[in-house]
Amino acid sequence: MTDPRLAKTLAAIDAANAVDPRRTADGKPVEVDHSERLTRWVERLCPTPSDALRIAAQGQHIERWTSPRAAFPDGRAGYLRWREELKKFHARRVGDIMREAGYGAEAVARVTELITKAAHRAGDAEGQALEDGLCLVFLETQYRDLAAKTPKEKMDDIVHKTLRKMSPIAKHHAAALTSEQACS
Repeated sequence: MTDPRLAKTLAAIDAANAVDPRRTADGKPVEVDHSERLTRWVERLCPTPSDALRIAAQGQHIERWTSPRAAFPDGRAGYLRWREELKKFHARRVGDIMREAGYGAEAVARVTELITKAAHRAGDAEGQALEDGLCLVFLETQYRDLAAKTPKEKMDDIVHKTLRKMSPIAKHHAAALTSEQACS
């Protein structure tokens, strides 16, 4: 049986992301689309995800549009600061939702480890699954547009850094994605 706290948490994350003013080509809120894609990848990579992993996947980019990249300085330092601030914001926001749904400090701490990537850096299997999913969503949804406006040398570096973070199974899925993209 599904924990009612989980259903309440996931519904609240969806509701928060549903007001994203940005839309995909098919009219879906951008962060709802991202959440759905990431959740699908995580479930594919980890067929029996824990509730914490499911929450982290769904809440990874919660309300991301509220902190635009342009609000931070240009350059790598500004980009890295933006990313760090986002991770903290997403973890805090999801933690608040979890507490409202009845989760305790231990569950919130686990989701925070996943969202902030501390779990991935520690070699945690669920942290790796989440990172793999994020990399695959990037390749699925952002790679082409980024490649079109980024110099080849820089794009090669981005791809190298992305692949370095991925598990062998995720690299296999990435190769299939790039094959599909080449054919479309």
